[in-house]
Amino acid sequence: MIRVLCFILFAVLSPSLAFAQAKAPVKLKAGMVTGIDQVGLPIALERGYFEKWGLDVTIARPYATGVDALNALQAGESELVQVGVPMIGAVLRGMDLVALGNYSGNATKLGSDATMALIAREGSGISKGDLKSLKGKKIAASFGTINHLYALALLEKAGLAPADVTLVNTPPPDMTVALLSKGIDAFSCWDPWPIVALKDVPGAVEIIRGGDVISYIGFNVGLRPWVEKNGDTIEKFLAALSEADKWMRANPKQAAQIATRWIPGIKPDVAEAAMQFNIQQADRRLSANNYRAFWAAQDKLVRAGLLKSSFDVNKHIEPKHIVKVMKEHPELFSDLPPIPANVAIGPGYVFKP
Repeated sequence: MIRVLCFILFAVLSPSLAFAQAKAPVKLKAGMVTGIDQVGLPIALERGYFEKWGLDVTIARPYATGVDALNALQAGESELVQVGVPMIGAVLRGMDLVALGNYSGNATKLGSDATMALIAREGSGISKGDLKSLKGKKIAASFGTINHLYALALLEKAGLAPADVTLVNTPPPDMTVALLSKGIDAFSCWDPWPIVALKDVPGAVEIIRGGDVISYIGFNVGLRPWVEKNGDTIEKFLAALSEADKWMRANPKQAAQIATRWIPGIKPDVAEAAMQFNIQQADRRLSANNYRAFWAAQDKLVRAGLLKSSFDVNKHIEPKHIVKVMKEHPELFSDLPPIPANVAIGPGYVFKP
């Protein structure tokens, strides 16, 4: 009798949560990449936020890049994954993907690349802060990912063309080894790999960190047929992740400890250093800025000659689920700056370049 009364009281005080817990948890498979900016997903799992929102989530093994994550999505290994720039190439190849919210990015401003850095080896001839010194050098990036986009943006900022350097396609976990063996002069990548290299490669130099040269693209992504049938599950998923993000922003040191259990080989001190940059762009919300970031990434890749065509970003972002979470649960974002009125969006928003 006491348990029944307690549940009734709980339902009155928190009806949506009580309803979620009263039903059997919805099973969901989600995938992540080996980047520190991806750890909101395992935090939501370990701290019980998915369970709280009525979900039973299984996380697929961390993938080296978003390309690998999308291949797993297509193969049915996951139902939702966290990817950014690789989504562009996949859509152009005919994969019908829908972005639902950010795992990393910034809804309040355009530039956001705090988790990115360019690291050079000792004796490379590349000078700290001097991007023009990249000319003629061999630079590693994972082609078709955000660290490829970051490298292109740095070259553009320096007044250099992609042809002025030799870009080498390298998975992030292999970049430190390539730098150590002098197979490359520098690499562009997301955390934790720049921090790992600075600790493990004698004489390694951080040439630049961030700089707002790109707007970070990092979306929660699903295949359209699944997305269209699972709106309620998506909203619970985004709410749980948003709660995990808020906890992470308030508890970066504890969040870093969780990262060490999910990113192979990352040490606690590296995770803690990387987390300080990660929390600067852990914003699950969507705004016009994120649409523009998605459009700008395509534009840069087309101008660099890496893409022959582009697509309408409006057709591959569905904002209504995160907008609903933002409206119904503003407490999940109360520690973040408000989204400026001129870039705030609603369910029917249409971006115009």
